[in-house]
Amino acid sequence: MGFSGATRFWNERFDKEEFIFGKEPNEYLVEKANQYLKPKSKVLCIADGEGRNGVWLAKQGMQVIGFDASDIALAKARQFAKDNQVEVDYSFSDTDSFTWQANTYDAVVGIFIQFADPAMRERIFKKSYAALKPGGLFILQGYTPKQLEYKTGGPSLIEHLYTEELIRSLAKDFQILELVSYEKELSEGPRHTGMSAILGLVAKK
Repeated sequence: MGFSGATRFWNERFDKEEFIFGKEPNEYLVEKANQYLKPKSKVLCIADGEGRNGVWLAKQGMQVIGFDASDIALAKARQFAKDNQVEVDYSFSDTDSFTWQANTYDAVVGIFIQFADPAMRERIFKKSYAALKPGGLFILQGYTPKQLEYKTGGPSLIEHLYTEELIRSLAKDFQILELVSYEKELSEGPRHTGMSAILGLVAKK
């Protein structure tokens, strides 16, 4: 789709008054951040959208860097950060145009980044691994193929969905601390509501 195509696609979705994925942070991220991350941690949020996750992390005292391919979403995210009296360093980029700096982050966060086709997904894992400091964590949440039955959010293409086997092979350079698949009721704004089939990963460099 390319950067401009992605911008067009996501701008159409985000161009609303409401926050399409809600204003509350992702539950899995909250649980894992509380378990593994400390205040002052330097965290990169991939495709942070309207900012619900990046802003929450910043409110926990973390140094947050985020990017998104939608400038409309980023305008909402910047305002959301301001309303919450925190700073998040946002840039208008996609995963390929973002400047990934090596050995820089304590954590890289990818929450429902399932716009990525298999080739881009592989690049994201490689870039995330390189960008983490030694001992840094990659925290990922996404939908599994069973989500196609629930139709409560996420992509309709099976190749964009996660299986444990797929994630295990992508995370082969990491030490996997947790890899779980489960079903749960989600309530994350109008786009992610209802019973959902999801996967969570915490992996260490």
